[in-house]
Amino acid sequence: MYQHAQEFFKEVDLNSKTNSTEHHTSTITADELIVRRGQAFTVTLKLTQAFNPDLYPLTVVAATGDCPSEDQGTESHFGIPDSVTRSPSAKAVWKIALHKNSSAPMGILVLTITPPANTPIGKYTLSVKHRDCEMLLKIVVLFNPWCPDDWVFLPDELERQEYVMNEQGIIYTGNGNYISGTHWDFGQFEDNMVNICLKILDVNNKHLKNPADDESARCNPIYISRVISAMINSQDDHGVLEGNWGSSFWGGVSPSQWNGSHAILKKWFNTYCSPVKYGQCWVFAGVMCSVMRLLGIPCRVVTNYESAHDNDGNLVIDVFHADYGVRFRESNDSVWNFHVWVEGWMRRPDLAEDGKYDGWQVLDPTPQEKSEGVFCCGPASVKAILNGDTELKYDGPFIYAEVNADCIDWLVKANGSKVNIFSDTKRVGQNISTKAVGLNKRMDITDTYKYPEGSAKEREVFKHASTRNYFTRNEEKPGDQLPPVTMRFEEVMLNDRAQAGFTCGKVVGHMWPCTKDRLMYELFQISHHV
Repeated sequence: MYQHAQEFFKEVDLNSKTNSTEHHTSTITADELIVRRGQAFTVTLKLTQAFNPDLYPLTVVAATGDCPSEDQGTESHFGIPDSVTRSPSAKAVWKIALHKNSSAPMGILVLTITPPANTPIGKYTLSVKHRDCEMLLKIVVLFNPWCPDDWVFLPDELERQEYVMNEQGIIYTGNGNYISGTHWDFGQFEDNMVNICLKILDVNNKHLKNPADDESARCNPIYISRVISAMINSQDDHGVLEGNWGSSFWGGVSPSQWNGSHAILKKWFNTYCSPVKYGQCWVFAGVMCSVMRLLGIPCRVVTNYESAHDNDGNLVIDVFHADYGVRFRESNDSVWNFHVWVEGWMRRPDLAEDGKYDGWQVLDPTPQEKSEGVFCCGPASVKAILNGDTELKYDGPFIYAEVNADCIDWLVKANGSKVNIFSDTKRVGQNISTKAVGLNKRMDITDTYKYPEGSAKEREVFKHASTRNYFTRNEEKPGDQLPPVTMRFEEVMLNDRAQAGFTCGKVVGHMWPCTKDRLMYELFQISHHV
């Protein structure tokens, strides 16, 4: 528990049993005391002499990482009495107080120590100094979904038990017509998981490039979850799993053979961060869920049936058919029978100060497309996806398309032009599923991602999403490029018997660069049943 106690320190007690129970960490297998930020824990010190704080104060320095700094929030100075000199720009200041059970004349100090709710998570050294003696204590600080001031605060206790504490779960696979539930052992509190999960953070590329900034940013679950999303796959870093969607799994384990996360994470850790072979989407998601729950971020695994992969960000799955005498054109877009990702629960003050986008956030560790140069995805607010606010961080267009892209069949003619021959607006994003809270049953959460298919609201949101300011058009696609134009769609009632979704459009203003074909398609969308 401590490295050495010298002349004035007689005994130290980290009160591990009491602290672990109060901090919901008693089920975590670890040697160190594990606490959650924003919540007090107690340490009992027995001194060889009476404690007189006016003559001989007690000072403590809490530090984490290789480059601890008050200004970065990775170091904090505090003491009894609180006369410690701090940096004027110190972040994440810890607090200390003497508990009522203390007895200064007898040299018995029950210290109540509180890491703030914005302190970076990780391993900490507490350097306790009294007179000329120093004692070092080791603890681990995690996120705290029980603390209202923590960005990962989850109000409902049943949900906390499910999304943080539950080590068993169900991952749904199969297809939309035959949904299959597979048991998954998350094992987030198994042996050495604390060291394994913190190692994942330590070997990520951002930490290797700038340890001080990375360790400081570990106060932020948005940052942490994005790092984990990148580190679960091994595409461009020292990540945990190597993906394999082929028919041969020689040299590794078929993804269908895995039934839990701990064996995968343990193998990665014990082989010096070498990627474990092999994973597919549900394995990536299961492993990420384990890491998130261990660190204290509420997390659940989500399956999307008829899941679209929109390669060019236009929210449309394009299928090209060759006219007679025209060479067939392969599409980079696709629709998968299912795809699995995770949702993490956190606040998103980076998106809106009023909490509009707080709550569940999509995170996808399966390496599909690069996000800001890295194979990761999210976090993207589920509420933002629901309302088509796809311009918001992170990866909104890609995730929106996964659950609500339109499928368009094009006939490609000899002159390179395209004709829309079929549109399906209802195929993508069906039976979006996760395990129910406290029950081994499927819970359908499709309505958290999109409004009912075929409704006027769903089409309105799709139109809103498709006109956000994020498009990067694929210049190789057929169609002549037009200069940017200003246009806005305005619905005009044809007659009092006109139905929802059947309106006439006129161009009056909204700016985006588009192709002739895309312009014609958008006009078609608002003037016909789709």
